[in-house]
Amino acid sequence: MSAAELPLLDALPPIGFAARPQAVRDRLGGRTLIVSTPSNIRWLTGFGGSLGWVVIGPDVFTLVTDGRYAARSAADLAASGVDADVATARTRPELRNLVVELAAGAGAAAVAEAGHLTHAAWTDFANDLALEPDEATITSLRRVKDEGELARIESAAAIADRALADVAPTLGGGLTEADVRDELEHRMRRLGADGPSYPTIVASGPDHAARPHHETSRRRIVEGDTVIIDVGSLVDGYHSDMTRSFVIGDQTPLQREIYELVLASQLAGLDAVGPGLPARELDAACRQPFVDAGYGDWYLHGTGHGVGLDIHEDPFAASVSTAELVVGDVVTVEPGLYRGGFGGFRIEDLVTVTPTGCRRFTHLSKDAPCLPSPPTT
Repeated sequence: MSAAELPLLDALPPIGFAARPQAVRDRLGGRTLIVSTPSNIRWLTGFGGSLGWVVIGPDVFTLVTDGRYAARSAADLAASGVDADVATARTRPELRNLVVELAAGAGAAAVAEAGHLTHAAWTDFANDLALEPDEATITSLRRVKDEGELARIESAAAIADRALADVAPTLGGGLTEADVRDELEHRMRRLGADGPSYPTIVASGPDHAARPHHETSRRRIVEGDTVIIDVGSLVDGYHSDMTRSFVIGDQTPLQREIYELVLASQLAGLDAVGPGLPARELDAACRQPFVDAGYGDWYLHGTGHGVGLDIHEDPFAASVSTAELVVGDVVTVEPGLYRGGFGGFRIEDLVTVTPTGCRRFTHLSKDAPCLPSPPTT
């Protein structure tokens, strides 16, 4: 998709909600599942509110929420075509009791996000329910994106592509990091995004650009800086993620060396992506060029992560990962090198795994204008 051709939301293919409840039941084998995270609830039902629970089992499929969302829950379920009951309550204790009532009598109640519940919430439910953790049922199903999901992620990526293409030429014009962030987020909204995927990172200079997750500041961007911009947009609940790196003015020999090494690493990672690839081998494909060049200790994070309804979701590509890539995964490939006193570079593309490799969603150039970016007069 060209960044010059951004489709309206109504033109995107629908998301396949209707088949999901049965797919979950098939994985549960007669158990009952309690779902609590907003992203899992949205994936399963289409409901986009911030507070809710879903109880799903052989004989139950109910969305539990509070009165603020009574009208919205009905509208969201109608739009998604999911046949679920809705139960509402006024207070959190009443919500809790509804969940218990719906899940009671099912034997052990699986909890989809045991890691999401606080110890207090788990202990409270355990007073009335026999609980067991279930971190895989919905998580594994969510990894494989359908046509409607891929279209929304691709649209979000195209919006971020265009916004950064418009803003990058202004980097040498005396702007602050915050100026650049604000302009990017404004442009993404004007282009049709619901907002940024995450707080946009603009990291500049010898110290800020050496921090992979720098919090954008009021520092003024000046000639000689390395600049990392990590930006994504949100479309109908789905995220995109992209990073490009720049030099303001003429690059030094070391800046050119490090940038070219990061680019070679990132291209090696893209070449490695394909179904069946262990995620740790994707990390190794990007990490090994740095080790071979003597810069292994400049690489401070893993190579990638899944993207969808959450900006960070399975699978994760790191040296300790146990997952394998599958067709329909949407993942980032984002190696980088960072050093205090130098700054840093990171290059990140968002791709979906295909039967023959991968397809990129992010298309902004990784050569010019990324290195160098001449000051604007």
